[in-house]
Amino acid sequence: MLEQTIVLHAYLLRYRMDIDKLKFAVSCSSNMNRSMEAHSFMQKRGFNIESYGSGNQVKLPGTAADKPNCYEFGKATYEFIYNDLKAKDSIYYTQNGLLNMLDRNRRIKPAPQKFQHEDKEFDVIICLEERVYDQVVDHLHTRPTTSGNPVHVINIDIEDNPEEATIGAWFVCELCGKVI
Repeated sequence: MLEQTIVLHAYLLRYRMDIDKLKFAVSCSSNMNRSMEAHSFMQKRGFNIESYGSGNQVKLPGTAADKPNCYEFGKATYEFIYNDLKAKDSIYYTQNGLLNMLDRNRRIKPAPQKFQHEDKEFDVIICLEERVYDQVVDHLHTRPTTSGNPVHVINIDIEDNPEEATIGAWFVCELCGKVI
């Protein structure tokens, strides 16, 4: 991790990129909790940031452990998911924080996005789970190259709960701020 940070720092210093010119992406599995918390932190600090999920579908906890709420990337908006969960059990999803999280998300962007559906280029991609890192790197190796510009992909494992997402988002933002 330290070696990756040093290499990235040297690269960015060499090209003296401004915070608003450097293109960052952050990805978790569903583009709901960790990546959106980091997106929010970084956006408020002026970073050029986009967030994604890399899983097969958007998956949120249900009222039973074996019955998650699943939605398709590209079809379900944060607004739709918010209203769906509110209709299913408003009290439960308010108490577990999902409605609050979705309210934050819908103020940042309209819908969860899947990394593998995008062809945009980034200077730095931060993955928030090892499995997500593997999926992102695999996609980068298999998609057609566009400009050939290098991209730095960094993994920072962050547990998928609201508290760790907030701490992790702060860490991601601090790391990205130090490499500029």
